[in-house]
Amino acid sequence: MRTPSKGSTPGLNSTAASPTPTASPAASATDKTWPPCPSPGSASQAGQGKDEESPPEAPGSPDSSDKVEVVYPEGGLQAWLVVLGSFSGMAASFGYMNTIGIYAAYLKEHQLSQYSESTIGWIFSIYIFLSFFCGLQIGPIFDAKGPKMLIMAGSVLMLLSAFLLAECTEYWHFMIVFGVLGGTGTSLIFTPSVSAIGHFFMLGRANATGIAAAGGSLGGIIFPLMLQDLFPKVGWAWAIRAQAFIILVLLILANLLIRSRLPPRAGGSVMPDFTIFRQPAFALVAVGTYFLEWGLFIPITYLTSYALHSGAMSQTFAFQVIAIFNAGSCLGRWAPGYLADKFGRYNTMIVTIFFCMSSSLALWLPATVLSTHPDANNTKTILALTIAYSILMGFASGSNISLTPVCVGMLCDTEEYGRYYATCYTLVSFGTLTGVPIAGAIIQASGGAYWGVALWTGLCYVFAGSCFLTVRVMKVGWEWRELY
Repeated sequence: MRTPSKGSTPGLNSTAASPTPTASPAASATDKTWPPCPSPGSASQAGQGKDEESPPEAPGSPDSSDKVEVVYPEGGLQAWLVVLGSFSGMAASFGYMNTIGIYAAYLKEHQLSQYSESTIGWIFSIYIFLSFFCGLQIGPIFDAKGPKMLIMAGSVLMLLSAFLLAECTEYWHFMIVFGVLGGTGTSLIFTPSVSAIGHFFMLGRANATGIAAAGGSLGGIIFPLMLQDLFPKVGWAWAIRAQAFIILVLLILANLLIRSRLPPRAGGSVMPDFTIFRQPAFALVAVGTYFLEWGLFIPITYLTSYALHSGAMSQTFAFQVIAIFNAGSCLGRWAPGYLADKFGRYNTMIVTIFFCMSSSLALWLPATVLSTHPDANNTKTILALTIAYSILMGFASGSNISLTPVCVGMLCDTEEYGRYYATCYTLVSFGTLTGVPIAGAIIQASGGAYWGVALWTGLCYVFAGSCFLTVRVMKVGWEWRELY
């Protein structure tokens, strides 16, 4: 059996690591003699995960004589405390993000009722864009300096956003406070939260990342249900302040618990490296993730608005639909990660993308079409389709957040993980910048109907699935039994 080439490939029996990512990561994935991906349990039996030293590089290549064997704890108190801290950071940052559907529906009916769906959508698209785009610099800084100052700065910005949001009344207030402050703060928190886990886990990285990412969905359950209950009782301002105090507690935990373990890469800088797009596999994963996020934030933003528009459910239940979606996502962020460590990361991602696509086209699209022709006989059907879509799409789309970092990590050395992840999401951020306003414009062009955005969501997942499937075929071919 030949030794696999370098590249942080969590879940495989042995993975080589070298200080530079010049060789094609996971290039020997087509070796049919590789053993199956070990589960987290097998990792504990083996003791520790390792990135083994790589073969000598060509003379003159950077650090060709510097070979390092990286040993991963694969558990233990410190590792799981970092996961808990990341869980808390995700619950605050992604919980804030997963509540944008409630904000959008409420603001459309109250403070910003004079603005169109597309115009309001720009507030949330700027927020999502900055949440991902700022990672261009945050990821490399994490690689070089660690997470502490990043998490602290993000906490300050996010708390300013969360508390000042209660005082907003004008369009530009929301754009600055939620869009700019909130987006930048979210990025400063979630990028280190994801990257820090990679310093403690290799074989069980997908499972650990999935557990942490489930925090964002848990926040996306608690915040919408809390706001839906508090809005009629205490009004916008105090409902938002109550949410902000919860975010404060979560961020205190994140600051105390998140830390890095591996030393900075020798000779590394904090400057982004766009040359990694020369790797076809990475470029395809980045484009696939672009379409994933393009599709994901459409239902997150407009599912509550659609539920109100459909007339098939009460206003109270319409606000609870996004909580149902996030409840499915909470399980969906952990379970695929656990299964991915057993059956392959890309294999699991492709399956979940298929369910995102099919649920959008087979459940949400028919519901939106029926909603264009109000009929008492259709009410129960629309309600059932909407609930089924919220659960299935919520579960399947959970992998969009939890598995993407692991799929990116399979294409690079651990010391470069933050840089690769941040570079990927820099491209993705431009999709999130345009996705929500485009969806709002589609709703307007459809006369207020939502069938256009349902179709658009499904097509986004068709393209995303094609990209991830192509990478999988590039690495291990069409053999479906290969665990990759």
